[in-house]
Amino acid sequence: MVFRRLSRWAIAVPVALVIAGLSGCGSGEPATSSASTSAAAGAKEVNVFAAASLTETFTELGKTFEAAHPGVTVKFNFGSSATLAQQIVQGAPADVFAAASPATMKTVTDASPASGPTTFARNKLEIAVPKDNPAKVAELKDLTDPRVKVALCAEQVPCGAAAVKALDAAGLKVTPVTLEQDVKATLTKVELGEVDAALVYTTDVIAAAGKVQGIAFPEADKAINDYPITTLSKAPAGDLAEQFVDLVLSQQGKDVLTKAGFEAP
Repeated sequence: MVFRRLSRWAIAVPVALVIAGLSGCGSGEPATSSASTSAAAGAKEVNVFAAASLTETFTELGKTFEAAHPGVTVKFNFGSSATLAQQIVQGAPADVFAAASPATMKTVTDASPASGPTTFARNKLEIAVPKDNPAKVAELKDLTDPRVKVALCAEQVPCGAAAVKALDAAGLKVTPVTLEQDVKATLTKVELGEVDAALVYTTDVIAAAGKVQGIAFPEADKAINDYPITTLSKAPAGDLAEQFVDLVLSQQGKDVLTKAGFEAP
């Protein structure tokens, strides 16, 4: 797929190749210097570190990016934003970092040079319960019942920090039976029937359609997470990293994110 919304997305095609086999395409659209520079430098991989809740959307965008950049591979490291931030600070080879909160992004930008982070999406919590909802959970206060087994994200990761905010806003205290290190692990506890309920992102409930059901609650509006993205200044992929961020910020990127349940920033 060729993206015409962003001029930086024009793909450099050597003139000899055009003459040999692509003359029928004949759009005459000029290649951008940034794409040419990346090709000349031989960049073949873009390493993207992204919050676990972005797994489905970024995987889709990665395939789109690869289709537009033949020979280039987008390699993802999905996980807890807090864990990914620490990996980057400790020298992990990341070109792009997409976090589930400004706080985890700040860990990276405070420790190493990076372009100014841009908020590209927002997300909020829902209660996830098994399809048959055995504990008959209907609202947030039901999670305070000691007979209801609840999974939460650990407080130091964005989904856990959001859960604390939401529960505080409701004046409720929940004692979880497990604290998980990212939102996907938390949701898995529900999918496997190991807990009666969990607080996860709306997007994760949508991604798990048919496996769980989601229950919205008003206090979630008090704990909405902003998702920032940035390229790292020492990114080995250089221009390709910037072009991946451009895709995320483009209208096509927004459409993919919105379809998955993310809100516009």
